[in-house]
Amino acid sequence: MLKGFTRNFKPLEILSEGELEAIHRGTLSVLRKTGVRFESKKALKLFEKNGCQVDYTDNRVRFPEGLVEECLRKCPSSFRVKARNPKNDMIWGGNTVYFQALSGTRSVDLDTWEPKTPTRKEYYDAITCLDALENVHIIPWYTPWFGFKNIPSVMAMPEGLAARLRNSSKFTCSNYSMGCEVFNIQMAKAVGAELRSSMAASPPLTFYEDAVENAFRTVEAGFILLITSGSVYGGTSPATIAGSLISGNAEIMAGIVLAQLIKPGTRIIVQDFSFPQNMRSGSPGFGAIEISLHQVAFNQIWRRYKIPIDGGVSYPGSKKIDYQAGYEKAIIALIGALSGTNTIWIQGAMYGELAFHPVLAIIDDDMVGMIGRFLRGILVNDETMALDLIDEVGPIPGYYLNKEHTRKWWKLEQFIPRVADRLTYPEWLKGGKKDCLSLAKERYQKILSTHKVDPPLTQSQEEEIERILKEARKYYRKKGLISNAEWEAYMEDLKSPDYPYA
Repeated sequence: MLKGFTRNFKPLEILSEGELEAIHRGTLSVLRKTGVRFESKKALKLFEKNGCQVDYTDNRVRFPEGLVEECLRKCPSSFRVKARNPKNDMIWGGNTVYFQALSGTRSVDLDTWEPKTPTRKEYYDAITCLDALENVHIIPWYTPWFGFKNIPSVMAMPEGLAARLRNSSKFTCSNYSMGCEVFNIQMAKAVGAELRSSMAASPPLTFYEDAVENAFRTVEAGFILLITSGSVYGGTSPATIAGSLISGNAEIMAGIVLAQLIKPGTRIIVQDFSFPQNMRSGSPGFGAIEISLHQVAFNQIWRRYKIPIDGGVSYPGSKKIDYQAGYEKAIIALIGALSGTNTIWIQGAMYGELAFHPVLAIIDDDMVGMIGRFLRGILVNDETMALDLIDEVGPIPGYYLNKEHTRKWWKLEQFIPRVADRLTYPEWLKGGKKDCLSLAKERYQKILSTHKVDPPLTQSQEEEIERILKEARKYYRKKGLISNAEWEAYMEDLKSPDYPYA
């Protein structure tokens, strides 16, 4: 089982008990008075059956406080999730923190910084890299990219999940679009893995039918449901962080009620995927410090409810692998980890969800290692306090370098990054003046030449995945969701002599 990292000290908190209670009461007030819109007759009937006030003219549901609090209590405070390889299973909740890769719509040329569409081989290679990185614990939906060349958009998620199952044995995720979750659930079951899928609100205070239908399918399959708001404060939620927390939490709680009414005890993870609005451009403010303020409060609130938290979405605003990307990602991820989130998104992405590169994921993995070392904290016992050793060495000319205690403890106490420049200046000049980007590029090539997924899919698993993909292709083609031009390009891709790996 993957241990992840354990936070061995009290979490960072920003709200007083009175403020926590005020936000809790405010959220219940929104659910009771304002309500949440659900574009699903099936959901509306289920809510009505369980005592909610349902207005069918605008599909709005108003929730009794008692029902909301009862459903919050039904959510497990921690639970095990099953990867394709049992050694990559995880337990979410408590003080454990796992890290997951991010995604991008496209790749980027590292020489020109121009965006580009990845090929199937580049897609598969990127997953191989993520499988190899020590601190990538989860490879989510859309990761690494939202598809690749010659793939119809409607097949992007089924093809993406198949690629992750073929090239990694780590826990992975699914999402929904045009009913693709039906095929994704089948693929996961075919290889003996679970999935985390999502139910995303469309702020303000709305869930569309596709999100609701995916929730039903995910819960009925016995998988983990992530419920997220995804608001932009000042755009789709109040501009104030407190108001945005209330609005977003109302959406999440409404989703929790639905999930627990479908199947009591459903494993839930709640996500803070909120950003301030850039009032100059209208786009989300990726990398903004307000994300961390929102995150700390969100974590504090949901730790009170004892429900596992997914947060610390470390999207930078930078379009390059540069200093800005580093500080924006590091601050958001570190503050999220310190304040009690259980899973953090970080490795690989640039400029929101618009770009991803595996070389950046390698650099980010070092950053995660540093955060993990900080979370471990300081071990204080007789051996680490080293009183006898201090007495033995005494003042100058005594020193510690030749002591057995030093040989034992220095590697346990220090995190050693894989691609950071730690050379002396003369060594660096002699070695070609390589920076971390150059070292990460070298490590990427080494990973591709040496790493093998453990275990690979069996022949029967591979055949079943391909059968499900063929079923999906046939279904979407028949529905008219793949044009003739898309189909022709797709068929050329599938005829590759090295399919599916190139």
